[in-house]
Amino acid sequence: MSTPHDTPVDHITPREKAEILAQALPYIRKYHGKTLVIKYGGNAMTDPALQQDFAEDVVLLKLVGMNPIVVHGGGPQIDEALGRLGKKGTFIQGMRVTDAETMEVVEWVLGGEVQQDIVGLLNAAGGKAVGLTGRDGGMIRARKLKIVDKDDPAKEHDIGQVGEIESIDPSVVKALQDDQFIPVVSPIGFGAHNESYNINADVVAAKLATVLNAEKLLMLTNIRGVLDKQGALITELTARRIDELIADGTISGGMLPKLAGAIDAAKSGVNAVHIIDGRVPHALLLEILSDQAFGTMIRSH
Repeated sequence: MSTPHDTPVDHITPREKAEILAQALPYIRKYHGKTLVIKYGGNAMTDPALQQDFAEDVVLLKLVGMNPIVVHGGGPQIDEALGRLGKKGTFIQGMRVTDAETMEVVEWVLGGEVQQDIVGLLNAAGGKAVGLTGRDGGMIRARKLKIVDKDDPAKEHDIGQVGEIESIDPSVVKALQDDQFIPVVSPIGFGAHNESYNINADVVAAKLATVLNAEKLLMLTNIRGVLDKQGALITELTARRIDELIADGTISGGMLPKLAGAIDAAKSGVNAVHIIDGRVPHALLLEILSDQAFGTMIRSH
């Protein structure tokens, strides 16, 4: 499974390789038959060598009896497509304003191009991947997200077709899993009148993990994990400790929405939520099949 940017593995003896595989055995046994929801984003999604590693990791986890589900984002790809149309993305309080034309672009970039690239990658690595949006099997029912002004609570912003999840029906995902397929989910939901909604991919991954009673929710990011004030990695956190770190300002900015979904998932029965550095080759395998921490693990209590 060596890729060009890895350290060469030719010097590892067959005996050492066997040892390495044997060390993974307890983890394979522990998570056999369990559901893992993986949020795929950041460098892991754009760097070709890391894409390859990711695909190999997901296929291997499936082949040893786990049930990985991939949920992906695609902010940079959406921006690029809008740019080609001469449209500039506008954001209010960190959320993309999504008019009808932007929503069309979001649908064909996420539900088409990006999703099919990931499906192709997983299939090329030996898996059987299937792309889904929230429309498929009536999976993600959504409603319009209302944004309250952060300075004036009486004021609401209209950001167009951005949704929040009303409910998730995971039956299509379960049916695919049972047939040895790897579901790849684009974060697009539908409303009561069949309108489309763009939904934050972290939120979709967290909610899907909760509804499926997943063993783990793994979020690939472009950071090492949650860092303390000195910049050192915090390898394990509880929901209570996170509240303390938000209160004292250690955790802020873009980390907050990620952690909000992670905490919700942990509190709602997902055994462990991992925020992983997706810039590390084979980060997924290292996190799941070894006791090395390659990010921050959040436990429910």
